[in-house]
Amino acid sequence: MAPPPLDIDRIRERLLAGDRAALARAITLAESRRADHRAAARDLIDAVLPHTGSAVRVGITGVPGVGKSTTIDALGANLTGAGHKVAVLAVDPSSTRTGGSILGDKTRMARLAVDPNAFIRPSPSSGTLGGVAAKTRETMLLCEAAGFDVILVETVGVGQSETAVADLTDFFLVLMLPGAGDELQGIKKGILELADMIAVNKADDGEGERRANAAASEYRAALHIMTPASATWTPPVVTISGLNNRRLDTLWEKIVDHREKLTATGEIARRRREQDVKWMWALVHERLHQRLVGSAEIRKATAQAEADVARGTHSPAAGAEAIATLIGL
Repeated sequence: MAPPPLDIDRIRERLLAGDRAALARAITLAESRRADHRAAARDLIDAVLPHTGSAVRVGITGVPGVGKSTTIDALGANLTGAGHKVAVLAVDPSSTRTGGSILGDKTRMARLAVDPNAFIRPSPSSGTLGGVAAKTRETMLLCEAAGFDVILVETVGVGQSETAVADLTDFFLVLMLPGAGDELQGIKKGILELADMIAVNKADDGEGERRANAAASEYRAALHIMTPASATWTPPVVTISGLNNRRLDTLWEKIVDHREKLTATGEIARRRREQDVKWMWALVHERLHQRLVGSAEIRKATAQAEADVARGTHSPAAGAEAIATLIGL
């Protein structure tokens, strides 16, 4: 028996009313690889687009063990307690192989996982990080249409995922461990250039506080010699304890201050327009990738080109040309 036709108008109506089942259904459509589902998702997102854009979009990154999930859980609980609706989305390049940390996110965010005013969603497996980010953006817009006014986008992995999350959000928060010293030498300059704020976590007690303050001084010095991305905003460095919910109110105040200042100058609006263009190209790249893996004939020819290059009978350029010709490039 064929499945019933999709009623996009009904899904849209329920989504705008804040129906979580409709939100889940809409996200499933956006994540689907079926052509009809993707077309339906595009129509739905276009229909709800006027109801999006008002949320505070915050990207959060940090090395494994820095306490991202604990901090997000505490911050999110503070925000829902203050009347906000919070969506937590995860961008994880490892999801292309293993499905990411879907259980980890939900078990480590114990309060938000059961909070009716919170929503946790990992990124889908998509084959390319650009595709993951594009689908996360669609999920973000659907969450905004459903009434979520704070979107926290967590990067679980390392490397390009930070850039992908920065291109999804208005504010990029970098969590750091206390005890800078050698750790400071290992910080990628690119991460500091992306940061709108650095928060040194695990300032939990007397010794932890001391080490966190020392690290914060090192990070301030590192930021001091860099040119801020915005003339309106100098990235601050704060110390927090996600575990003990310490100074997270100050952290949030700075995020709100950043939003107010950059909204007044038009920088938030300009950044979002630039992100829209990057989103478009991410979708183009994803469509090209799907052409490569979606046809049995192309998969066979691609495997042959790979084998020829691996044996040394064709150069990489020749192999790329053979594949590009197949998909009409």
